Amino acid sequence: MRQATPRIALDRVAAPRVDVREFFALARDQGMTEVDIRDLGINAIERGVPAANVRSAAAEAGVRIISVNALQRFNEWTPAREAEASNLADYAAACGAKALVLVPVNDGSWPAYGERQGNLRVALKALKPILQSRGLIGLIEPLGFHTCSLRSKKAAAKAVAAVDGQSVFRLVHDTFHHTLAGEAFFSCELTGLVHISGVNDPTFWIYPDRVLGGSDNGSQIRALLDGGYAGPFSFELVEETHTLDDLARAFAASVDLIEHGLLTRESV
Repeated sequence: MRQATPRIALDRVAAPRVDVREFFALARDQGMTEVDIRDLGINAIERGVPAANVRSAAAEAGVRIISVNALQRFNEWTPAREAEASNLADYAAACGAKALVLVPVNDGSWPAYGERQGNLRVALKALKPILQSRGLIGLIEPLGFHTCSLRSKKAAAKAVAAVDGQSVFRLVHDTFHHTLAGEAFFSCELTGLVHISGVNDPTFWIYPDRVLGGSDNGSQIRALLDGGYAGPFSFELVEETHTLDDLARAFAASVDLIEHGLLTRESV
């Protein structure tokens, strides 16, 4: 059955400078019960806060941690990457997260498509037992940048099927990267998380402008809901939000914009 309205969540990147308790309270005060946390450098996994403390802070605020973001360069599998994956998976499980986001190599250094797909399958096979043993889902996030080794959700879905990984892996549908990659592929049954972001000009790929609400979010959200996706839609907003005087008000206005747009379109 179609989910009537999006389950809105909040990503840590939208408010990186507050501490974790303030972040959880910000989400709760907006009526959000789900959050994503991440390694941002300035709060590299939550500025060293022990996972148990993050878990208790989430419980006190009444929010659920969807994911820890992210294992970088996951499709370049090495002994060092394996150790990093195990450590991040341990942290994710200990803080109560349900998933670990997997971000591909994004430096333009990759070989032909066939070899990239082979490397991707190697990484997914190696990640399966790491994630399964900790009860985690791996959220694969293709990036729309021309420099990325995995731009396409369709290619990611093909690799998941090739390693029989449907019980372990899901896709991140990022509205920004979907637009940037010019991708028409939706896989609602394999999607595990949606990032609500934005892009005004998909040709300006080096550092595109992202805004609250975005330019194509409504149609993508509608397509995902119509296709049966019932998971969270997480606000993943970048630098434009960090200087706002009233962040909570901006989030509330953005939620209203999206929900009003969906209702208006459905009533036509």
